[in-house]
Amino acid sequence: MKVLMVNGSPHAKGNTYIALHEMEKIFTEAGIEVELMHIGNKDIRGCVACGSCAWEGKCVFDDAVNEAAAKFKECDGLVVGSPVYYGSANATLIAFLDRLFYSTNFDKTMKVGAGVVAARRGGLSSTFDELNKYFTISGMPVASGQYWNSIHGRQQGEALQDAEGLQSMRTLARNMVFLMKSIELGKEKYGLPEKEERQSTHFIR
Repeated sequence: MKVLMVNGSPHAKGNTYIALHEMEKIFTEAGIEVELMHIGNKDIRGCVACGSCAWEGKCVFDDAVNEAAAKFKECDGLVVGSPVYYGSANATLIAFLDRLFYSTNFDKTMKVGAGVVAARRGGLSSTFDELNKYFTISGMPVASGQYWNSIHGRQQGEALQDAEGLQSMRTLARNMVFLMKSIELGKEKYGLPEKEERQSTHFIR
């Protein structure tokens, strides 16, 4: 099994990374393959609603989004980490996620998702909620831990002092491993849930 981890912080080894790395250790112990993509320092533009992905099968802007798309398709779980900026995720990460989820037409049903957020003090819950919306719109179960998936620290490395936050990351990773393995067994025995033909309505009709 494989987990794709996305670091949305501009800092490759900052507090967001510390949270993700704490999870990575648990995944590795459980025999889960892990790949970490650092996209927070990349030049990633937002979606321009051109619709090209509908017939091209990929985003028209050939950058880290298309690179991640192939990895996302093959993984069993996706962990997205972000620092908190004004009660929201890093704008680069949001541009990345908007395009990644919109431009990929493969079935994401039952891939397990988890959002992880890091901040000095506040804005964690709103950022956590923001990240979870990408999973829930895609039929992806959201893994939970023992608290909201957050860790505190301002200066680089300070998250290592947040004992509760680190424990929350380990608990989240263990729960995610259990969920991924349980889903895999369920798919073998029962298959994926039945899907109805998509009904897409607009507010005007």
